[in-house]
Amino acid sequence: MRVLMVTPGTRGDVAPAAGLGARLRAHGHQVAIAANAPYAPIVRAAGCEFRELPGDMRHLANSAPTDADAPARGMRDYLRELGDYMEQAATGTSAAARAGTDLVLVNSVAPFGCDVAEGLGVPSAGIFLQPMEPSAAYPPMLLGLSRGLGRWGNRIAGAALRAAPAPYDSACARLRREWGLPKESRQAAERRRAREGWPVHHGISPTVLPRPKDWRDGLILAGYWWPVPSSEWRPPPALVDFLQAGPPPVFVGFGSTGTRDADLVRCAVRRAGLRGVVQGEVDVAGDDILSIGEAPHDWLFPRMAAVVHHAGAGTAAAGLRAGVPAVTVPAYTDQRFWARRITELGAGPAPIPHRRLTVDRLAAALGEAVANPAYRERARAVARRLADEDGAAPVLAWLDDVQARRL
Repeated sequence: MRVLMVTPGTRGDVAPAAGLGARLRAHGHQVAIAANAPYAPIVRAAGCEFRELPGDMRHLANSAPTDADAPARGMRDYLRELGDYMEQAATGTSAAARAGTDLVLVNSVAPFGCDVAEGLGVPSAGIFLQPMEPSAAYPPMLLGLSRGLGRWGNRIAGAALRAAPAPYDSACARLRREWGLPKESRQAAERRRAREGWPVHHGISPTVLPRPKDWRDGLILAGYWWPVPSSEWRPPPALVDFLQAGPPPVFVGFGSTGTRDADLVRCAVRRAGLRGVVQGEVDVAGDDILSIGEAPHDWLFPRMAAVVHHAGAGTAAAGLRAGVPAVTVPAYTDQRFWARRITELGAGPAPIPHRRLTVDRLAAALGEAVANPAYRERARAVARRLADEDGAAPVLAWLDDVQARRL
């Protein structure tokens, strides 16, 4: 079948989808991935066709409000920009679908892809990296809460947020008009699809998030979809020399969240008495610390004594896969959820909220993560279970079933 995957967002949204796409191709499907231009190399490296979505979400990820008390005007400006981005993504999704597809898979911020599939008369399904279904088991992802609200509170807040306006509502309504579909709000469409058992495959390990008991039928915890290993990347000589020059260092990198406080990172690593590999916008140097550019997490993380990251879904998964302790510094949305899960799994100390990051807090957490063997033991136990999972298998089985019904 010709499969179109719609993946607006940042690198962390596209890379797992590309990993899944590579598996679908190996199974005989033709796969196209609609994503923003910066991620074309990731899509093509997976052997998938790239179809461009206009826009670029990287600056929005870096500027997302991180505090609940963010100024109202700043929040309004951010949501307006996010709405504009979704409008562009929706337009690109229509064009990508018109280029040809038999089935549409959408991520959690692309519900307009379902409207496009409906207009084409082809099946659709979700490929989510976050649990978006309201549940008593967790608070809503988009609220970015550091703790739960209790079983009833979680469920009520999740249902209320689903019913609230969202940045892609206007885009969904516009595409329904353009495709000649009956008028229906995004919220009503989601309720209808839920009643119909619309399938959502989650690229999440059930080891990390056990399936909530109150989930409806059709919601599947497939397991992680790992990015395709790069066949061209080679570790730079400076990195190889640094790793060989002493004990395993700690990794510090905050992905799309970003950080520019080089002094804080350098001082914290040195105060903890450790060596450090730092990735991102910070620029630090010394015998005990090295700044690097892009490096595959599947190569780098197993060589680390611990990893410090923002707890984005993909980075959190990569750290657990490597079996190393994690110090998490979450800033917003699902990052706080995954940070809390890492702590609850026993694979790292308590999270440090991004807005409360200091030299003392980071140094203390690093020292604890490296010195306490229980964190590494628990991280390794999780890694062993992840190695036995195949996140693509449930998606492939579903596609086989869809294809059989079409014959």
